[in-house]
Amino acid sequence: MSVPAFIDITEEDQASELRAYLKAKGAEISEENSEGGLHLDLAQIIEASDVCLKDDDKEVESVMNSIVSLLLILEAEKQETLIENLCEKLVKFREGERPSLRMQLPPLAKKKHTLLRLVYEALVDCKKSEAAAKVMVELLGSYTEDNASQARVDAHRCIVRALKDPNTFLFDHLLALKPVRFLEGELIHDLLTIFVSAKLAAYVKFYQSNKDFIDSLGLNHEQNMAKMRLLTFMGMAVEFKEISFDTMQQELQIEADEVEAFVIDAVRTKMVYCKIDQTQRKVVVSHSTHRTFGKQQWQQLYDSLSSWKGSLATVKTSLQTLSPSA
Repeated sequence: MSVPAFIDITEEDQASELRAYLKAKGAEISEENSEGGLHLDLAQIIEASDVCLKDDDKEVESVMNSIVSLLLILEAEKQETLIENLCEKLVKFREGERPSLRMQLPPLAKKKHTLLRLVYEALVDCKKSEAAAKVMVELLGSYTEDNASQARVDAHRCIVRALKDPNTFLFDHLLALKPVRFLEGELIHDLLTIFVSAKLAAYVKFYQSNKDFIDSLGLNHEQNMAKMRLLTFMGMAVEFKEISFDTMQQELQIEADEVEAFVIDAVRTKMVYCKIDQTQRKVVVSHSTHRTFGKQQWQQLYDSLSSWKGSLATVKTSLQTLSPSA
């Protein structure tokens, strides 16, 4: 039985060979190519590909290389779902008892990284920043402790784009990514940490010492200041339900006549919900998004839900007491 490989044949013939090979292995797949084109062919091939994962290691590698070579031909917008499906197959398989093949699959991991990077670039070109950010996080999340050092360029790029994005305000999930952790001790990691949990004053101090570095990243200082003001305010709003104008002026480094406009802009981001009390010169907070969400925040959420559950039980008991007996 021939095994599909990188040879000089058309994409249609390569897909046809893959179909024939998988069918011979027992997969429920037609040997005839789909009328919908290569995209649908690959979807069906990937779905049936797990029948060969228990074969000889070299055969599995050859099949996967053939699939990946076809994936690279597709338009970027058609690649993402198929890549995810293929990766899911491989991840589930790698949880099994084939250590020798796991050692041979890193070339496939590199192909996955290449494909995800292509999808990322395509989304950036299409100005789909939110989708691009998700793909980049998925890319970085696919690295391990052993190869995280290979992703330093991607990790660096991911951090910079996140900081630049005017609609991104939460960054703590980036710190958990292995390639980002690999950057610990470098200025880019220090800067990210400031945006994750520090106050405006910490950013100002960092900028004063590293102005050239900020400029080299293509980051705009004034935009950084605006974002850090909001992040600082979010942290204050989580801690205090009432914040005086004087405190805001001091912590956010703004003038008295700028407070109201700042609060309005902050509310527009939907990261903070509050109202202004002009008479008492304070801001009354009703809700604020946490900049980080760790064990403490989970405990607070648990306590709140438990409190609500208790209150609902009390209301239910009261209603049962007031209702007439049957």
